[in-house]
Amino acid sequence: MKLGAFSVSLNVKDINVSKSFYENLGFQQLGGDITQNWLIMKNEDCIIGLFQGMFEKNILTFNPGWNQNAENVEPFTDVRDLQKQLKEKGINLLTEADQSTEGPAYITIEDPDGNQILIDQHR
Repeated sequence: MKLGAFSVSLNVKDINVSKSFYENLGFQQLGGDITQNWLIMKNEDCIIGLFQGMFEKNILTFNPGWNQNAENVEPFTDVRDLQKQLKEKGINLLTEADQSTEGPAYITIEDPDGNQILIDQHR
């Protein structure tokens, strides 16, 4: 099962303080919009998302169709195919993608300990 690029999405209290902290650890802004309270930060192959006021918990994130530089990769497994495979394995989905659509979509699941996992396809 190819899940795509991996990152951790962090629920932060103050986006500016968090940005400064992670810059001190060597991370640089890869994407996002600080005026909308979200940033994507990168240090080598490590990616973290900083999100202020968007969700309650930290989230493990996978991006099908992308590498660690947010560049398209071929081939890739569409999120709808991943959804089907997960359902066949008996994994409960919290959020499902519409199987009748194409392109960007996402699904969410939780691991046995309640950690949320977002599989977020942008293409």
